Amino acid sequence: MSEDDSVLTRRHLAYIAERTRGDDDFLADLKAAAEKLDIPRIWISPAQASFMQIILKLHGAKSVIEVGTLAGYSAIQMARALPADGRVRTIELEDKHADFAEEWIAKSDVAGKVEVLRGAGVDVLPKLEPGSADACFLDADKANYPKYLDECLRILPVGGLIMADNALGFGRLLTAPEDDAGVGAVRRFNDYMAGNPRVHGVITPIGDGCWVGVKEA
Repeated sequence: MSEDDSVLTRRHLAYIAERTRGDDDFLADLKAAAEKLDIPRIWISPAQASFMQIILKLHGAKSVIEVGTLAGYSAIQMARALPADGRVRTIELEDKHADFAEEWIAKSDVAGKVEVLRGAGVDVLPKLEPGSADACFLDADKANYPKYLDECLRILPVGGLIMADNALGFGRLLTAPEDDAGVGAVRRFNDYMAGNPRVHGVITPIGDGCWVGVKEA
């Protein structure tokens, strides 16, 4: 099969989602409660959550840093993939989102494995010690993704796992005009990630595109 034969459509994504573990009742309730409070419905898909859980398990991750908590959905999903002594530290700027996430994390089956760190990622990440995590997940403001990556490369050991959401630019990576700020930030990060000699990564076409890479130096 040639590369030209590999065309992924929304029907393909729906087919994949139908054959991937979905949300349990707790996560469905979390999403419903978040929507009632007008928290944006921009969490990762269940299929992407399963993909990330598998990657974390294969990597043997025990400590994860997440930039962008929102409702706590992805933090809970990642924590479920970690061993009993694993932990997720998730960074959130908006107090409303942090309050909601803390409430639902406390009610979850991984309450002791997730900590919400309040503040901007550019302020919180520099306070974290080198070697204090072995995986990171970026899912916050796209303009600061390069800064977040640099800090995560400082924190992670060689071989550390890097994941970043929205690599396909909200579905508009190849169609949005050049002056589109959000998609433009994604395009710049994609180029920055691809050209970074310290990272070996690939964009996986699941959800809105998820970068997966390892720190090589």
